[in-house]
Parts: sequence; C-alpha cells; structure tokens
Amino acid sequence: MKLNNKYFLLRHGQTIYQKNSVRINYPADADSTLSITEEGKEMIKNAAENLKKEKISIIFASPALRTKQSSEIAAKILGIKKINYDKRLLDIKMGEFVGKTYEEYENFFSEKSERFTKRPKGGENWNDILVRLKSFLSDIEKEYQNKNILVISHADPLCLMAGL
Repeated sequence: MKLNNKYFLLRHGQTIYQKNSVRINYPADADSTLSITEEGKEMIKNAAENLKKEKISIIFASPALRTKQSSEIAAKILGIKKINYDKRLLDIKMGEFVGKTYEEYENFFSEKSERFTKRPKGGENWNDILVRLKSFLSDIEKEYQNKNILVISHADPLCLMAGL
C-alpha cells in the first residue's frame, strides 16, 4: 500500500494489568477500567516529548480506556485539540481466552504463523486485524495528504500495521 502520509506508531502506556497479571482479563473491545499506571503515563509523556520534532498534525487512537488515556496525554504535549477514535484500532479479540493465561493462549498455536489463520472461538486472528487496519489506512489515505499522523493502539495491531 502506497502511503501519502507519514505515520508514527505508539503503543498505549503500561497498564495495571500488564504490571501485575498473567491473565487475559478483558475483552479487546471493552471500555473497561483498565487504566495506565504512573509508569505508563511517564512512558507516554516521554514518547510525546520525543515526537514534538515530528510536527504531528493528527492523532488516531483505539477507543479502549488505556489508549484514550495515552492519547489525551500525548495530545496535550503535542498541542493537538481533537483525538480521532477508531474501533478498527482496537486490540486483538482473544475470544475464549479471556480469563485464561497468556500461556494457554500461546499454546493454542502450534507455530507462530498460525496466528494469521487460526482463530480462537469468539476471537480474531492476525488476518482479521489486517483487514481492519487496511480499511483504516485506506480511509485515512483518502481523506488526508502529506500529514504526520500519530496512531495510538495496541501491540498486535501496531506490529501488523508496521508491516503494511
């Protein structure tokens, strides 16, 4: 995909869950109470300070609470008044693995490449995420030209987006 804009990818700040848990405690699309830690806030502040020189003009973020909190911190530092939330930037849906351990989720796959094709019951695989991300980028590319755009999302979507 040829891009007319320059994209900067930023993962949300560390959450209480990531610091203290080995369980998948939330569905990807839930606007839960999963908030970022003080360390996570500092991570985002530092990242935003480093991005000032890039003259970011637009922020897009996942509507999950942890990315909302992260994008609000970044927007304030970058002087961006409006944050654009897009559900296509949500984290991977883990389906039947919500409430289970990451080890159980990892063991669901025989090999890493299965993440593209094998889907847990009620969940997504990486190809599902790629469809969402391509739709997102296609829409953004139609609407904007020559902009520096910050995308704040989650690990899986961001890793996949970096490869597009």
